[in-house]
Amino acid sequence: MTEEVKNSPIEDFDWDAYEKGETNGEKSREELTKTYDESLNTVKDKEVIEGTIIALNKREAVVNIGYKSDGIIPVSEFRYNPDIKVGDVVEVFIENQEDSKGQLILSHRKARASRSWERVNEALEKDEIIKGYIKCRTKGGMIVDVFGIEAFLPGSQIDVKPIRDYDIFVGKTMEFKVVKINQEFKNVVVSHKALIEAELEQQKREIIAKLEKGQVLEGTVKNITSYGVFIDLGGVDGLIHITDLSWGRVSHPEEVVSLDQKLNVVILDFDDEKKRIALGLKQLQPHPWDALSADLKVGDKVKGRVVVMADYGAFVEIAPGVEGLIHVSEMSWSQHLRSAQDFMKVGDEIEAVILTLDRDERKMSLGLKQLKKDPWEDIEIKYPVGSQHTAKVRNFTNFGVFVEIEEGVDGLIHISDLSWTKKIKHPSEFTQIGADIQVQVLEIDKDNRRLSLGHKQLEENPWDVFETVFTLGSIHEGTIIEMLDKGAVIALPYGVEGFATPKHLVKEDGSQAQVDEKLNFKVIEFNKDSKRIILSHSRIFEDEAKAEKAEARKAKRQNSKKEEAPMLSTPIEKTTLGDLEALAALKEKLSK
Repeated sequence: MTEEVKNSPIEDFDWDAYEKGETNGEKSREELTKTYDESLNTVKDKEVIEGTIIALNKREAVVNIGYKSDGIIPVSEFRYNPDIKVGDVVEVFIENQEDSKGQLILSHRKARASRSWERVNEALEKDEIIKGYIKCRTKGGMIVDVFGIEAFLPGSQIDVKPIRDYDIFVGKTMEFKVVKINQEFKNVVVSHKALIEAELEQQKREIIAKLEKGQVLEGTVKNITSYGVFIDLGGVDGLIHITDLSWGRVSHPEEVVSLDQKLNVVILDFDDEKKRIALGLKQLQPHPWDALSADLKVGDKVKGRVVVMADYGAFVEIAPGVEGLIHVSEMSWSQHLRSAQDFMKVGDEIEAVILTLDRDERKMSLGLKQLKKDPWEDIEIKYPVGSQHTAKVRNFTNFGVFVEIEEGVDGLIHISDLSWTKKIKHPSEFTQIGADIQVQVLEIDKDNRRLSLGHKQLEENPWDVFETVFTLGSIHEGTIIEMLDKGAVIALPYGVEGFATPKHLVKEDGSQAQVDEKLNFKVIEFNKDSKRIILSHSRIFEDEAKAEKAEARKAKRQNSKKEEAPMLSTPIEKTTLGDLEALAALKEKLSK
């Protein structure tokens, strides 16, 4: 059974006084209203004052500023401070004391903005630690809300270690230091890294003080660059240069390590002042040359991979850290200068022969051509004198053509052995580099590994025939094809050429013969051995003139004899038969 509570009216309450506005008979309603109003804060619109959070949920915060009503502020305006709670005193900006609904309108964001520039400058001067909300990413870093100002956080100032994923920081509230302000453009730069650097410097000093060369430590791969790997040794960084990662050649450190990998490293060197620590990874493994088989010797065949190419040769790795050089001269039996890239490329798996081996100096030279038989060992059998072959033109000189019959077998065709008939000034007039040419072996020089070759010898010597055609004094039609200082080159029938000096190029009218002019020429000299035909155009009409003069003289002599003949006829007519017999007897006697 519950007790019933009854409210009874005050028996001595003065209802008349209450109706007249008197309370308890002491103070009027106006006085009480005035007293109430004076107990509240006097506020003005567009003013910044402090208020206390009296209620908080996921969407709104209720703030009491000592006014007759409380204001409501969206929680989003406090996102820079996720630790906000009931009872916290915050700055608010009074936008409106009473809206259409009688509600007090406040803004925390505008309150912060009104004093933000003062606070930012004060934080820089006093080196204060402030809180900021990371709003979003931007080029080179992040945008941070600091006191309502959008400040720039460079990517390099987020942490002491490189950041691989910037997005994980968006939406976080972190502590910062103001490191730079541009007063003219109102730009603010903040840093989170600066907060922890001082502490890390102390850690580094302590760690470096304990370091010793040769000490082995465990570290974590912090960053990988093209030239090496940065290792976090627990507060201090060290660098493993790319050459100290492996005894073998490494194109990029990523071939050996990966990010966040834990590994043991050895301290090679360190600098107390600059706080640089040089680390090594390969030094924890025995040198591959020391583990090289003792049975390996000169002349053995080995397999390996081409790791480096140069014009003069190729480096071949036969085991990690064990390399040999194949010089370009050991790649082929050919004597022609060529680049090593013509034979192989990086990454090729090849077989070679060990030519030299120096374990103390850790050097090895290899050969590729030794896997094939030297073609000069039985050159007389394969390419005897008089044999005919197809060769490839490799190079020109003023005196001939260098050709290659097969790889390593070279020969020279002298310019005089290219053609029986053509006057060749330079081999390029006759053939071209890379072309095939038929040759005959004329001579073998085994010591110098060179063949003497001929091309014209594949055909019969036409000069044997020319000797019967271009006889001395014979006349042939020819065309002047070239004028030189000493005379002219004349094309004759059958593809042969002759030569005439300037005095033999004078025509009957006294003018000089010109290029492309077609005339008759007389052979005045023929030399089969030197393949030379000397011609003359002038000699034709000169000889004709001489012949006419000779004929005239002969006719004149004959006419003279005819005139003397009658004077001599008488004694002849008087000669008797007896006289003739006497003469015959005398002739017979003289003959005896």
